[in-house]
Amino acid sequence: MKKVVIGFLGTVLDRRGKDKRWESWRPSVSVCQHEDLLIDRFHLLCSRREESLAKQVKADIEMISPETEVKVEYLEFINPWDFEEVFSGLLNYSQNFGFREDEEYLMHITTGTHVTQICVFLLTEAGFFRGRLLQTGPGRSNTPPGSYEVIDLDLSRYDSIARRFAVQTCDDISFLKSGIQTRNAAFNDLIAQIERVAVRSDAPVLLAGPTGAGKSRLARQIYELRRQRGKVSGRFVEVNCATLRGDMAMSVLFGHKKGAYTGATENREGLLKTADNGILFLDEIGELGLDEQAMLLRAVEEKLYLPVGSDKEVRSNFQLITGTNRNLKQECRNGRFRQDLLARIKFWEFDLPGLKERPEDVEPNIDYELQLHSKSLGKPVGFSSEARKAYIKFARSQEAYWVANFRDLNSSVARMITLSDGNRIGLADVELEIERLRREWRHDTSSDRESHLDRLLSPEKLADLDLFDSLQLNAILSVCKSAANMAEAGRTLFAGSLRKKGSHNDSDRLRKYLQRFGVNWQDIKT
Repeated sequence: MKKVVIGFLGTVLDRRGKDKRWESWRPSVSVCQHEDLLIDRFHLLCSRREESLAKQVKADIEMISPETEVKVEYLEFINPWDFEEVFSGLLNYSQNFGFREDEEYLMHITTGTHVTQICVFLLTEAGFFRGRLLQTGPGRSNTPPGSYEVIDLDLSRYDSIARRFAVQTCDDISFLKSGIQTRNAAFNDLIAQIERVAVRSDAPVLLAGPTGAGKSRLARQIYELRRQRGKVSGRFVEVNCATLRGDMAMSVLFGHKKGAYTGATENREGLLKTADNGILFLDEIGELGLDEQAMLLRAVEEKLYLPVGSDKEVRSNFQLITGTNRNLKQECRNGRFRQDLLARIKFWEFDLPGLKERPEDVEPNIDYELQLHSKSLGKPVGFSSEARKAYIKFARSQEAYWVANFRDLNSSVARMITLSDGNRIGLADVELEIERLRREWRHDTSSDRESHLDRLLSPEKLADLDLFDSLQLNAILSVCKSAANMAEAGRTLFAGSLRKKGSHNDSDRLRKYLQRFGVNWQDIKT
């Protein structure tokens, strides 16, 4: 089978001077100097401006390799650095070339501009140039013939590279989860999406979820991952917007000039400027006042803002991550949050599930907390097998509310470690902690249930409720409130009876029960 090379004239490297040209490595000529690479035909591409050099290279190739036929072909580009023009020109060339089945084609990518090299690679990978890539290089002393490598774009040859990318992605995902090997499939898929966004996009990210779901920790991990990849060079700046009140909110975020107000004795930079070239994490963004929201919107859109008392704009190239436990769409409808700001900050929006929605992850998070405490105490800490089994069973049961999600779990583990004898949490320690949690949650959930009834039912309906109905409805509303959807609530409430039936109508049964009291699912969730 004949070997055919297609390549661009090297307008610099192929031009070595009349006397020294045989002493130096010239990529187009040297291709034909390898004893184990016999070229039958060479299509040498160039501009007519280089016609004289092309004729010289053609003559030299035919001198050292008489069996090689050299065809000089002219391709003209108005701007050889314009991707669209070069790609279109090479695509037309490939479609008119006339590839044959009885010839083997090698695309020489050592010569030509970076633009032409990239375009040749892409067109070869896509199959428009029906061949393999040929890459050549000079020897140690820059003398001919140098070296060559034939690159087959059969992707199976690159399995090892693909595996490296897969390993790197897995490492990044594990990093975002703080090394916790979570077992919840939906949460793992969510983190995989966040990983792709973290390394590919600098658009605003909104992390929604209940208090204690891990928004702050995840935001910091996103920053660390982006910093490792060279996406940011500045600081990670975090502020809880619930702590920003009154006139000081503007100053803390945007800074102020000296004398801007009473007590402003010196210039203040502000957190937006502190986060320049880094990441600003605004937790509980729903707590921010409307005036601050308006200033923030311009800062997000234009990277410009006015410090308090200043007539000179400040620029900050910060990347924004926000967190909320509120329904911001509902807040917009109620006039407490700007619709235009929400549209900007939720370019990427991710809902982090609470602990109740991830019962599979109770055990890995317990192990993670034990590792942290073991490291800080300088000694291993853990459970007895009996104590571990009892605690995990309780932690994953419907009896465990985990009002503050992972914060509650982390605090619970820390208390048991502190009260245990030695470095082993025993069954007695677990039973004491479970009873303490039950008392705490009885108080919390009873208050929650009362507020649910007060909000959902009119005073007249409340007065007409029997104590039996009131207690039952309280318990059902509590389950509904913590469930992600009606189907999940129905499965929890009717789990026992559903196991005895062939048809699953849990959502319908729950809907009909709530209708008796004039309550619908949307009322509960909003």
